Amino acid sequence: MKKGLLLSVVASGLIYAGGDIAPVQPVQPAAAPAACDFWGTLAVRYDANKAGGLNFGDAGNNVAALAVVMGVEKELGYGFGVGAELAGLMTGDGKFNKTGNSAELSQLYLTYKYGNTAIKAGRQALPKAVSPLAWSDRDAGIIQRAYNGVVVVNSDLPDTTLVGAWVRSVTDTSGSVKLGKNGLFMVGAINKSLANTTLSFAAYYVQDLANSLGTVNNTVGVADYVSVWAAAQTKVNNVDLGLQVAYAKSKAAGATKTLAAAAYAGTSFDAVDVKLTLAYIDDGSSNINLGGTSGFWGATYYLFGGNTNATDKQKIARLDVGYKPSFGGKIYAGVAVNKHGSQTEKAARVGYDFKLLDMNAKVEYRYHDDDRGNKAHRIRVQGVYKF
Repeated sequence: MKKGLLLSVVASGLIYAGGDIAPVQPVQPAAAPAACDFWGTLAVRYDANKAGGLNFGDAGNNVAALAVVMGVEKELGYGFGVGAELAGLMTGDGKFNKTGNSAELSQLYLTYKYGNTAIKAGRQALPKAVSPLAWSDRDAGIIQRAYNGVVVVNSDLPDTTLVGAWVRSVTDTSGSVKLGKNGLFMVGAINKSLANTTLSFAAYYVQDLANSLGTVNNTVGVADYVSVWAAAQTKVNNVDLGLQVAYAKSKAAGATKTLAAAAYAGTSFDAVDVKLTLAYIDDGSSNINLGGTSGFWGATYYLFGGNTNATDKQKIARLDVGYKPSFGGKIYAGVAVNKHGSQTEKAARVGYDFKLLDMNAKVEYRYHDDDRGNKAHRIRVQGVYKF
């Protein structure tokens, strides 16, 4: 996928830059409009599942999917630009009988850039690097949650990127839901003044956030909601280190604050890389699941393949290991333990990422035991072609 000139100068460009902030280039007073920049994704996937009394061979428990994403953006001149993205998904059972299809306008935005300031307005993806609470993940190329609002990015300060955002609603496959009475307000900053170090901060406020929002972290009742995030990441010799803290509070009656902290240490030698993450979450009575769909480092969502939604105090340990063999690709494995209350959830995965006919291919096995008598297994075969 091409980065796209417009995406590279606004917050969403961080997705493709691995979290690095590229300085915004000054606008030429009478720049000629650039040619259109097209990108797209074609993905195929087959999941064989064993859960709920159904085995791998039961067609009703298996899922086949075909995803198509097409995007375009164009500079209009004088700093203005426009972009759009369409996404389609067709699903089937284990025998490839169609079970559903959907299509959506996943992005539609206008941009304006002047000097070191860029503005993006409309439906768009938010990167986790600048918005850890409300962010957009891509699954097989499709944006899982898009945000309707305005994002402003400025890099006038040395080694610093400032971000401000107003989000009126969030959109996913179930539709669009407004956020609170007047939308979500976010301010953030990323600083790289220290050598090999990235410091980040983000704060959110929503007035009258309802508990019916399945697309965001829930609160109890309808009340004001605030959340603050901070993180530091650095590299010492050959060791990557990180520390993250998060705070969330709903002002609903009976709700208590949520506090969370996570730390990781990772290193690589020869063809092997190792990373250990430890985390703690105190959700209190707010049911704000920082360990689920948020950008919390200790989240076990992606390893478990589901949202535990635990409201107890959670103690999480996760170990990820990767190996790049001489024949290409990467073999990876991970194990995680999430202890909350009297329960100890366990999960594991092992897989192989490789190139196949210019596609990013994957074969993976996942296991999850929720410690309540429910065990789930999944074998996934996937190919993603980007252009």
